[in-house]
Amino acid sequence: MSLPRAFPASVLLVAAMATTAAAQQTPPAGAAAPPPADGAAAGGASARRGPRPYAQVIPARAHTERGGITVHRVDDRYFFEVPDSLAGRDFLMVTRVAGVPAGAGGFQSAGSSLTERMIRWERVNDRVLLKSISPAAVADDSLPIARSVAQNNYPAIIGAFPIAAFGKDSAAYVIDVTDFFAADNSATSGLDAAQRRAYGVRRYDAARSYISSVRGFPINIEVRQVQTFDAATPPSDPDAATVTMETRQSFVLLPKTPMRPRYADARVGYFSVDRVNYGLDVQKAESQEFITRWRLEPKDPAAYARGELVEPVKPIVYYLDPATPTRWKRYVREGVENWQQVFEKAGFKNAILAKDAPTKAQDPDFDPDDARYSIVRWAASLVRNATGPHTHDPRSGEIINSEITWYHNHMRSYRNWLMMETGAANPSARTLDIPEELMGETMRQVITHEIGHALGLQHNMIASASFPVDSLRSPSFTRVYGVSATIMDYARQNYIAQPGDGLQPKDFIRRVGPFDDFAINWGYRVIAAPSAEAERTTLHRWLTQQSGPFPYRFASQQLAAGDPRNQTEDLGDDPIKASTFSTMNYKRMIPNLVTWTATPGEDYTELRELYEESVSRWFGNMNHVATMIGGVEVDLKTSEQSGAVYRVVPKARQQAALAFLSSNVITTPTWLSPPAIAQRIGPSNTVSTRQAGVLTSLLSPARLGRLAESERYDATNAYPLAEYMADLKRAVFSGGAPDAGRRQLQRVYLQRLEAVIAPPSAPTGGPPGGGGGGGGAARFVPFVSAPVVAQSDLPALARVQLREIQREARAAAAGQSTTTIRAHWSDLADRVTAILDPK
Repeated sequence: MSLPRAFPASVLLVAAMATTAAAQQTPPAGAAAPPPADGAAAGGASARRGPRPYAQVIPARAHTERGGITVHRVDDRYFFEVPDSLAGRDFLMVTRVAGVPAGAGGFQSAGSSLTERMIRWERVNDRVLLKSISPAAVADDSLPIARSVAQNNYPAIIGAFPIAAFGKDSAAYVIDVTDFFAADNSATSGLDAAQRRAYGVRRYDAARSYISSVRGFPINIEVRQVQTFDAATPPSDPDAATVTMETRQSFVLLPKTPMRPRYADARVGYFSVDRVNYGLDVQKAESQEFITRWRLEPKDPAAYARGELVEPVKPIVYYLDPATPTRWKRYVREGVENWQQVFEKAGFKNAILAKDAPTKAQDPDFDPDDARYSIVRWAASLVRNATGPHTHDPRSGEIINSEITWYHNHMRSYRNWLMMETGAANPSARTLDIPEELMGETMRQVITHEIGHALGLQHNMIASASFPVDSLRSPSFTRVYGVSATIMDYARQNYIAQPGDGLQPKDFIRRVGPFDDFAINWGYRVIAAPSAEAERTTLHRWLTQQSGPFPYRFASQQLAAGDPRNQTEDLGDDPIKASTFSTMNYKRMIPNLVTWTATPGEDYTELRELYEESVSRWFGNMNHVATMIGGVEVDLKTSEQSGAVYRVVPKARQQAALAFLSSNVITTPTWLSPPAIAQRIGPSNTVSTRQAGVLTSLLSPARLGRLAESERYDATNAYPLAEYMADLKRAVFSGGAPDAGRRQLQRVYLQRLEAVIAPPSAPTGGPPGGGGGGGGAARFVPFVSAPVVAQSDLPALARVQLREIQREARAAAAGQSTTTIRAHWSDLADRVTAILDPK
């Protein structure tokens, strides 16, 4: 559901050593001692002393785990033995949260990645330095400019370790890393600056912090640390004034030769990595953007080249968290392996597998913290979400690890959404205890969605607009395609289908679609070309010469923010028609909520939750219609393609959207507030608050700016700004004596006009979007961002309207006998006076 987080590349220097008093504390059993105040190394020797004999530093009693970098534990000290062959090699250092503080909330669970950075171990005299390397600027080492790239992108040193000993064959360096991991080190901390402020962190307490384990594996090291902080406002147990958490550091060796990258294209929805390659022979600093994807190579290249389905050399494997409830394991496994049929479009069979995590008896060396394994975790959390992040090689985009998280309480989300959106037409959803098969199907598809992110795919919100609204009422259509052309859309359930349409419970749920087939083939099919650059012609041809019934489309929501086709939670190709069917279903569902949520012996807590979420979701559908006003459709093209990139939604469609909103939102939707519900949950301002939110959005600077720009850009199709504002004012202020809902909207309308006349101050710090170069997506820009209101026509138009409202309000007050209505009109007139002539 949620997008993978983007993590900063900036690095801070290592924090100070612990105090003498802390060093005297006895650590918990099995934990490393806090670092000595004088910087003493193992055995009490000074950190400034030169290397000693190997046997003195790593005696026979040491516990050793051999891997690429060997890990030694000697009493309460930890040592890395770094072979000379790995000095200067690229590693990925990933900081994860392994134990979440109680009450922390948010989308952070055990396994969540906090920061990622590329690092190198490098020897300088008798020290080994840990350097943070920026992959954002490159040049081939053979080119003269490579020296300048290195000088102008100097790496930060995040750790420095005296060489305690040389390896037995003098081809490795033994360093004591205890102090680096036991101290409050910014490079390994589980709390960032914002969290420290939120929790009121006063200091790191070394006496209650320790290294819990250090493990060595063939290509990675895994370090677990318990970190404790004194805090004024901890997330739980405030009297203890403490935050304790566990973090995990993964040091993963990256391939010596990076995987061949695949160039990204803003028209295909992949996550990507950017770099500026100063070694390219072009007359500018040229950016390169590569998609993130797993390394899939056919076992039998000849058979693959003949078009046969071939297994990959190394399939993508996800292990199921042993904490997963037995009842739901089947659906989690199926959610992962749903992608097998999609990878067949790219020529691979059995490309992705789900397995149970082995027990200790089955595989004593298996460790879910080993970064070589990807996990689907089940988080015991109240969070209603699921996430699908991945960890990738920043040089090439190769995905090397992924940790999917299903939060236990996300079933509550789908229980509610199934009832709200499908209950009118789907009898299986009319209960607080959704049948296992239906809940399992929704869970399966959520896992499939999150795996899609872990395969490199972004959300694709425009996909649902490829389906005609009427087709979503057809059992034969929905049984094949579900509700959108891709599982990566936020189109979850079919709220368009009506009672009697004949859909089965599974037909209401999203599933993988033709866009997924296209995207996986585009990103993963092996192309017979000598280089990544040579692949681009084929990739472009696949995009421009599509022949399927639903041509693949993508534009990021940041780029296409005003495109009414590119919205979350919407369905079909016509927002007005889709929201009309939605309203018909909500009018059937709302009156039944009391019955559907009733549980003997329980109060009306569930009714309140379902009712308030239903109102919120219905107003979300109203906002789908609102986006048509000032809407601009965005279809990304390259220079040889014909047709416009930006197309204004025709005026007639925008006017139809305003008429729809006038009838359904501005006219108070009394059906949303049935007495049977109010009598049980008490008064609620949910409806009026949502009404005000829609009206506020209709007068937002961004929308008004798009209307104004559209008028200059395409006068034939544009909805002139002055005409729109006059029509909106007429919708809000016409209709005779206003009811309570309409009176509130009229006051909100004045507040929005006031904000146009006296907009909030613009933030300081330079123009938005400044700074260094970006990736390929930067070649496209939004149609228009929020205008500089004070320099536009908006204040003038707002003042004209305010004077009109003032005149009309005074006239209406003079002719009104009802006290409340007369007071309202008089109040509006006074408010206008205060706005136009502030004291």
